[in-house]
Amino acid sequence: MVHPYLRRREGLEHEDYPTPELEKVLKKTLGIPLFQEQAMQVAMVCADFTASEADQLRRAMATFKNTGTIGRFQTKLVEGMKANGYTEEFAERIYQQLEGFGSYGFPESHAVSFAILAYSSSWLKCHHPDVFLAALLNAQPMGFYAPAQLVRDAREHGVEIRPICVNASRWDSTLEGPETAGGRFAVRLGMSLVKGLANADAARIVAARGARPFASVDDLWRRAGVPVAALTHLAEADAFRPALGLARREALWAIKALRDEPLPLLAAAAVAREAEEPDVLLQPMRAGAEVTRDYNRIGLTLRDHPVAFLRDDLRQWKFFSCREAHEARDGRRLDAAGLVLVRQRPGSAEGVVFLTLEDESGVLNVIIWKDIFEKYRRVVLAGQMLGIKGRLQKEGEVVHLVTLEITDLSALLADVGNRDSGRGRGAAVDRSVEKLSVKSRNFH
Repeated sequence: MVHPYLRRREGLEHEDYPTPELEKVLKKTLGIPLFQEQAMQVAMVCADFTASEADQLRRAMATFKNTGTIGRFQTKLVEGMKANGYTEEFAERIYQQLEGFGSYGFPESHAVSFAILAYSSSWLKCHHPDVFLAALLNAQPMGFYAPAQLVRDAREHGVEIRPICVNASRWDSTLEGPETAGGRFAVRLGMSLVKGLANADAARIVAARGARPFASVDDLWRRAGVPVAALTHLAEADAFRPALGLARREALWAIKALRDEPLPLLAAAAVAREAEEPDVLLQPMRAGAEVTRDYNRIGLTLRDHPVAFLRDDLRQWKFFSCREAHEARDGRRLDAAGLVLVRQRPGSAEGVVFLTLEDESGVLNVIIWKDIFEKYRRVVLAGQMLGIKGRLQKEGEVVHLVTLEITDLSALLADVGNRDSGRGRGAAVDRSVEKLSVKSRNFH
């Protein structure tokens, strides 16, 4: 029902009303029955159903897949429409459309309620993307997309995103002024994104810095009174860099000098000597290792996208970027690769799986037919990064890559920590480097 309605709305298909009575019922939806009330009215106006029979039809439409009860209305509906002058072909088409209500049909009031939410959200995202992002981040977990994708989309729409900071972040993500020339605020990421950090510890930090900002790791620890474990979570999340200029390793090194218990009197002199010793020069982390820690500690990064570090390898293997796939012609066969953001396997899709892939250039929708899914089931369900060989299917601005073959690239993704600025591995590969973990959102 939906596709014919959209074609008619765009003027690609002619509206068809065999009788004035049917036009009164279906005019608002361009001749296509979309709502349960319309289905009942069609049955009453065109096939002489009573109000009671029309209500029984409504109930059957919602349950036919489980009980098959809608089938007993087929003869009465088709024969009733034929008796009132409708062709058998038209009557059968109307019945088939009503049969489709089993998965998607609902009352018009229900549709309007969803439409209001969709329109309001779209308006807010269009005119106030900064507010929209902050609200979504503070409502997590929810929806199709994880914080990494929400932040990325907001940045592409001109929103400034500021990192988690011990001197600026609150528990929730917040708006920071002054407004820019475009009338937008910057979004400061909140400490709620830091894995392992307790709300109570974040509250102590926010309260302690009210008088003045923290000057050092030791200053924060003493004034806020939070355990060393909380500071470690913040250091791993790179929250000391924005205000104190301490990179991850430097912050962790400073934390190692702290103790959760009071210092013994006789140990004070030793601690003083440690403080007077020259600073230790710590080797900077590779860019890929920083991105890996970002994803593993807060679920997103404000640095380069993980796939950017693998682009040289992907080019050698003839993988297109998501943007290049969107720009290719309809029907072209090509290979694309990216992180698996979303997996969908709707019950109404007869075993078809839908994936959303992401790389540094954008996202790409992927269709996996049932036979292909069964062949690559383990890879599809478990792979964090996939390579898809397929054929492009384009309709207007909607682009899908229909899958022919699938390659699991998760092992390549795990090597991001050894990469530097997208130029391949470093001179020495650290086998103990932390592996990047990307969690997809799955809907079945």
